[in-house]
Amino acid sequence: MEACMSRRRPSLLLWTWRLLVLLLAWLLGVIAWIFWVGERDQASNADAIIVLGAAAYDAKPSPVFQERIRHGLDLYRAGYAPLLIFTGGYGGSGARFSESQVARRYALREGIPDDAILIETASRNTEQNLVEAKRLMEQRGLHRVIIVSDPLHMARALRLSRGLGIEALGSSTPSTRFRSFHTSWRFLLQEVYFFHRDLLA
Repeated sequence: MEACMSRRRPSLLLWTWRLLVLLLAWLLGVIAWIFWVGERDQASNADAIIVLGAAAYDAKPSPVFQERIRHGLDLYRAGYAPLLIFTGGYGGSGARFSESQVARRYALREGIPDDAILIETASRNTEQNLVEAKRLMEQRGLHRVIIVSDPLHMARALRLSRGLGIEALGSSTPSTRFRSFHTSWRFLLQEVYFFHRDLLA
């Protein structure tokens, strides 16, 4: 009896270690994929450039949002698309401007013509950003877009776009404000969580 029990224990321990190794390999694979998608620039001719919303402080974009806006403007000026779609609603009940309005004001100050800018002010998260952007696309008969966001956010943005039937190319900001280890690590963990949540949804 004791000999039988001793044979079972190593076997159980071995399978536990194998499971942990497989789990670690899976997580590392997901992380590598998130990084790979974020570092790949797919910018090509499109109907519009969608800049995903981020925090704004009254009339001023947060550093993260400013990087997204600036990259969107660079793509527009390079001639990749004739339209910019800024997304993002009101960050709080007392906010004077929505995120997209802040982005529009920034773009106008940078010399972008008003008729090259579309905005929506209803969304509160990434999925809603894309739902509202798709509504604007359908109104204008737009089909192919470039999505602009941060590198670690791009994999989820493109995954959600596919789910909504949006033909999307990714172009991450070449610089990101998530520079410190603490903010980058937290953002990465969040994206790993959303990957699995979406997978199980």
